[in-house]
Amino acid sequence: MTVPSAGQAPSLRELPEPPDAVKARELLADLVVADEDDVPGYSRAKFPHWITQHGTCDTREVVLQRDGQDVVQDDQCRAVSGTWYSEYDGKTITSASGIDIDIDHVVPLKEAWRSGVSQWTTPERRAFAIDLVDSQLIAVSAGSNRGKGDKDPGNWKPPLQSYWCTYSRAWISVKATYQLTANPAEAAALSGMLDTCDA
Repeated sequence: MTVPSAGQAPSLRELPEPPDAVKARELLADLVVADEDDVPGYSRAKFPHWITQHGTCDTREVVLQRDGQDVVQDDQCRAVSGTWYSEYDGKTITSASGIDIDIDHVVPLKEAWRSGVSQWTTPERRAFAIDLVDSQLIAVSAGSNRGKGDKDPGNWKPPLQSYWCTYSRAWISVKATYQLTANPAEAAALSGMLDTCDA
């Protein structure tokens, strides 16, 4: 049984469901495919993300509560116990410590910066970085998140191939929602990952 902190707003369980494979293919076909330059000026500070969502709960704690099982939070909304399953690599995590578990931006902040976000205002970048409605934030093992870094699917895919379908659908959905570009290798990799949805 999940024990939320006082005043905690109800939340959905797990990553918000992305569009199905058919819709994802349509969205992928509509993405602007273009080479992406490493636009100067990137800084994580330009994406205020672990901000308060409600009460004393910041974005990280909200996602930890949403994605975990039997999560207990203290009066500051910090997860003190629970279990999390990392969809990327199949690891089960029993500590909410930043050493063990990260909240991943499915489309990494720096990748988004290269894909058009560099032209946005700070409030727009903040909305992207804390998006709990779209398929953008997920709790995964720290090792898998740091192995991914700012790579797109042309350079990194979840070690668990069984998650490629969901991952590609989520990635495409976020890029389409925010009208971001995709480079040719990224688009090709996403198309191939969508093929696993039919397996």
